[in-house]
Amino acid sequence: MSTQPHPAEPVLLREDRDGITTLTLNRAASYNLLTSEVIDALQAAFDSIEQDESVRVVVLASTGKGFSAGHDLKEIRDLGTQTKIEGLFRRCSRMMVTITRLPQPVIARVQGAAAAAGCQLVAQCDLAVASENAKFTAPGVTWGFLCSTPGVAIGRNLARKHAMEMLLTGEMVDARRALEWGLVNRVVPADQLDDAVLDLATQIGSKPRGTIAAGKRAFYDQLEMGLERAYELAGHVIASSFAHEEGREGMDAFIEKRPPTWQER
Repeated sequence: MSTQPHPAEPVLLREDRDGITTLTLNRAASYNLLTSEVIDALQAAFDSIEQDESVRVVVLASTGKGFSAGHDLKEIRDLGTQTKIEGLFRRCSRMMVTITRLPQPVIARVQGAAAAAGCQLVAQCDLAVASENAKFTAPGVTWGFLCSTPGVAIGRNLARKHAMEMLLTGEMVDARRALEWGLVNRVVPADQLDDAVLDLATQIGSKPRGTIAAGKRAFYDQLEMGLERAYELAGHVIASSFAHEEGREGMDAFIEKRPPTWQER
């Protein structure tokens, strides 16, 4: 049976179950290229999820053998002018930034190759779980266009020299090296990928929603600050957490040696 999706099928699938929303790129035959249509679909989904308090964790997955091969070079070539091409990259960058601004953590489920903007998408997610079959590359330099936008996310996750090695050589990095370099959190056999993603999502989803949202926001904000300002922000956030009902319940539970009970809103 062909894996080619019917043209009427959506480019992005959404499944909601037990507080975990899974968004699945659905263009396996084209290795889930990040076309304008896909970028817009992801943006719309993230915008919707941001306002949905029933969603505790987001999993970003894809169909087929590859996670994502990045941008569609045919589309970029057809855009022609620098102004139009920059417009495409602005929309993609906005979508990437939205991932860090979501109150919910986002986990990339990586079953195969993630190239260029596909690798960027993995790096931009808060967490990533990869199959042993997964591979990562930023190959643009080989073809005359260094992967500058993927380099933003890659450079914020990897040590600088590892990031530069990926960007300047374009070579493929296997899953184990990606784990060593900090691009992914966990590497598991292919037949254990879904269980590993679900285990991580469930573990995070069991934590208090407000604490997770505030902590995620503060983490990314402080990365862009000087040391003193970062500590000032972090001190405000953690004090707010302790003073909030979730923090008070957590302290009581710790002192009383019992599991905390979170009040759902």
